[in-house]
Amino acid sequence: MNSQKKEPNNIGFDTYLIDVNLYRPRLAACYLIKNSDELALIDCGTKHSCNQILSTIKMIGASVNQVRWIIPTHVHLDHASGAGKLIQIFPKATIISHIKGAPHLINPQKLEASAIAVYGKKSFEKNFGNLIPIDEKKIIAAENNQSFEFGTSKLTFIDTPGHANHHGSIFDQQSNFLFTGDSFGLGYQEFFENSLKKMPFIVASTSPVGFDPQAWATSIDRMLKYEPDSICMTHFSKYNNPKKLAPMLLESINAHVEIALKEEDADFSGRINRILKSLKEYYVGHAKKGHTMSEKEIYELLKMDMHLNAQGLDIWLQRRSKYIKN
Repeated sequence: MNSQKKEPNNIGFDTYLIDVNLYRPRLAACYLIKNSDELALIDCGTKHSCNQILSTIKMIGASVNQVRWIIPTHVHLDHASGAGKLIQIFPKATIISHIKGAPHLINPQKLEASAIAVYGKKSFEKNFGNLIPIDEKKIIAAENNQSFEFGTSKLTFIDTPGHANHHGSIFDQQSNFLFTGDSFGLGYQEFFENSLKKMPFIVASTSPVGFDPQAWATSIDRMLKYEPDSICMTHFSKYNNPKKLAPMLLESINAHVEIALKEEDADFSGRINRILKSLKEYYVGHAKKGHTMSEKEIYELLKMDMHLNAQGLDIWLQRRSKYIKN
């Protein structure tokens, strides 16, 4: 049987979506952009993602020497844990990082320890491997609205905390695409494909440890001021008309806050499980309204995110408690 060569997923303007195959297909992506004779990689996936990235570069007729920028939106493992290996593979590349994320790329020991605490050592090693430190000379700590030459155009770094305090999003002036990491939430393709109105189902990601709803609302305004035509989510794919989608994200952020605050004065024992139960009711209830998927299918798609979001909301409540006491 003849096997057909898989073509790179060009989403427009020489921008390629690469499925990094973390946990399952279509859960996490990175984006390769070509402009003139230069390449930029937005988000990195894990160490195990390198083969997919190299394969895409080869398929579009480019080489590793053309990679100028590697830009993890933030240092959570699904976005940045492959950066250390990639900077070894791409000899002419420089990493652009949020100023608060750069120290964790230079010395990832603390990041690795906290990730093991969240995922467990066995799962961490299987899915991410060890984190490779990066020479600080290879990193630019970017400021809000700082632009970087790229081919015949520019990439602009936007400070977008809310999901994490070290989160940045990237605006490409050539395509008018905005690469949002987790700053525009989660929008899995399965929901879009099974939507009665062909609308994405966007959910906030409150995973540990930096959820900040007020900062996130400001970040949404900051992103929309660039008037992007499309958002490119790490989780997962490109969606048009972000101005129309923003209210869905804001509603989700507010719903997460409401769920958490109901537990603020409750017994600490069992709090995460109660938050998790409320999140399941919220996700399944909202997703069922406009989709043909069963409750089981919805739950299976969002199960991992529900657990991480519950942990993140619990940590947010702990931070609030310390702040109020002080």
